[in-house]
Amino acid sequence: MMLVEETQVPEAALPIDALRRHLRLGSGFAEDDLQDAVLSSFLRAALAAVEGRTGKALISRDFLVRFAKWRSSSGQNLPIAPVEAINAVTLVDRLGSNNELQIEEFRLQKDPFEPKLKPVGSILPSIPAEGEAVIQVTAGYGPSFADLPSDLAQAVLLLAAHYYEYRDETALGQGCMPFGVTSLIARYCVVRLGAGV
Repeated sequence: MMLVEETQVPEAALPIDALRRHLRLGSGFAEDDLQDAVLSSFLRAALAAVEGRTGKALISRDFLVRFAKWRSSSGQNLPIAPVEAINAVTLVDRLGSNNELQIEEFRLQKDPFEPKLKPVGSILPSIPAEGEAVIQVTAGYGPSFADLPSDLAQAVLLLAAHYYEYRDETALGQGCMPFGVTSLIARYCVVRLGAGV
């Protein structure tokens, strides 16, 4: 399985003004937007970190998911949530020939943690030997930062502010995330229990 981000979060969806207020940066000056590029980069980094920890797409965009085989012929879990729509399902053989299937043959079983691609019939179509299934989905809470649940939005702002304040710090360990951020995102993280997980 491979997940590929097809489209990026648009610049207009980034809450640069909210981060500027959160950081209590000065305003009313001729060069108020001087740090916008830096703030944008910290927001993108914070979004990516929160998405990586939670497995959630925060702001809506398109993704490609590639599977070499189905986990179950009755439905395939998708590795990103929340999925808004399944846009296309294509079977690709080992020589690279595409067979785009009718989208009406599938349905989306929505779930905040593990959405599924389900067949309208009894089973999913067979993936060609040494080929793959390519599924195009749109995932995210909505097209703007305002569509995020308030705790996730706050986590992104806190983490972006942390990156801004400690931008010269190199002593933090890998994967270090402030406690306030981890506590805000904890309920969105998938917990897996049992053998073979």
